[in-house]
Amino acid sequence: MSHDIPVLYEATPVGTIRVAEAGPSFAYDPAWITLRGAFPVSLTMPLGPAEAPPSVLAPWLMNLLPEGSQLLTIGRNLGIAPQDIVGLLERIGRDTAGALRIGDAAHGGAPGYKTVPDGAALERIIEELPAKPFLASDEGISMSLAGAQEKLPVALDDGVVAIPLNGAPSTHILKPDNKRLYGSVQNEALCLALARRVGLRSAAATTGVAGARSYLLVTRYDRTLREGRWRRLHQEDFCQALGKPPGAKYEHNQTGIRGPGLADLFGVARRHMTAADVIELMDAVVLNVLLTNVDAHAKNYSILLTGRGVRLAPLYDLMCGDAWANVTQNMAQDIGGQNRGRHIHGRHWRRMAAGCGLNATGLLRRVATLAGKVAAEVDGAAAEVEAMPAGGHPMLGDFAAAIRARCRTVVLNLAEDGPEQAVSPEGSRVG
Repeated sequence: MSHDIPVLYEATPVGTIRVAEAGPSFAYDPAWITLRGAFPVSLTMPLGPAEAPPSVLAPWLMNLLPEGSQLLTIGRNLGIAPQDIVGLLERIGRDTAGALRIGDAAHGGAPGYKTVPDGAALERIIEELPAKPFLASDEGISMSLAGAQEKLPVALDDGVVAIPLNGAPSTHILKPDNKRLYGSVQNEALCLALARRVGLRSAAATTGVAGARSYLLVTRYDRTLREGRWRRLHQEDFCQALGKPPGAKYEHNQTGIRGPGLADLFGVARRHMTAADVIELMDAVVLNVLLTNVDAHAKNYSILLTGRGVRLAPLYDLMCGDAWANVTQNMAQDIGGQNRGRHIHGRHWRRMAAGCGLNATGLLRRVATLAGKVAAEVDGAAAEVEAMPAGGHPMLGDFAAAIRARCRTVVLNLAEDGPEQAVSPEGSRVG
């Protein structure tokens, strides 16, 4: 027996998810297709009357949910099987990545916000997140974000953290300090600030303190304030745009599904975006090598979809992995057949250029230029982090030193081709 679930943009019907024995499918509302300013749900589901079958819709929906232990815990708390992606999203999908709300807009009370009264209350919420991800079992709370790390969508009400209720849009993402990754808050704040200082668009972020816990507070780029009201902007990550499930987000994985490589990402950019977006994606890939960001998988690059077209989203989830001994040194995607950042040489960049349709001379020149800028700006970025509410950290200097060291290595390696080396096996990841 089929069951229909509405998909909405604000209060406007976008389409319907039909749940049937064969799996969930999706069809656009005919009025949405002709509406001025309408955007597609995904590049894999262009606007039109054709129904998206389960093979297309299911991976896209999976990428809206958290991963790993968080997904298992939410399922247990709600009494819904973790494999029941539609059932989970019907409960926690009223504020997700992008602009869409999944489920009946009339369910529950009016959208609003519950202010967190003080730092002690926020500390309690942070401490409860492992047992209650996204506060999913609390009355009126329905929100979800992808990924394996603990995080919480929130809003700022006159500078005070508030919890969205009944589908109200969150405006920020709160990411608590990670007990496995000492200094994670300052690490990510440093990398995001550094990206901005070298001229790349990145999500704005600051830090905060709640009792004994610190946190990163990231401004959502898929939210905008218009005429005093928060509006959602639509986006999807590159796993969604390529029809890949979240388990295949790394190029090398053990799911049996080939993960997206850089040629796949650049293929999407060339088919749907402008030449400026292709160059911006190139810069992002280079920056992630310079930052030693080993978690720059396909879900950590995203696309903004509007009625006017498609463009690359700002950078987010930037981390320096080299300063932590328990984190792999393998990049999420190969650079010209090499996935160890310190072993990427000139020939690897040239192979990447050939595979991604880039000019090799221009790519090598850009690598050298960005390496110089990153090395020159890292101390200024560290000073920015120290001035944020959570202050500095004993590891902040180590993060900066690791980035400087990688910049030196990358520049030295540009001038030589180095020995041939096999792709390294996977190790422990940041996320």
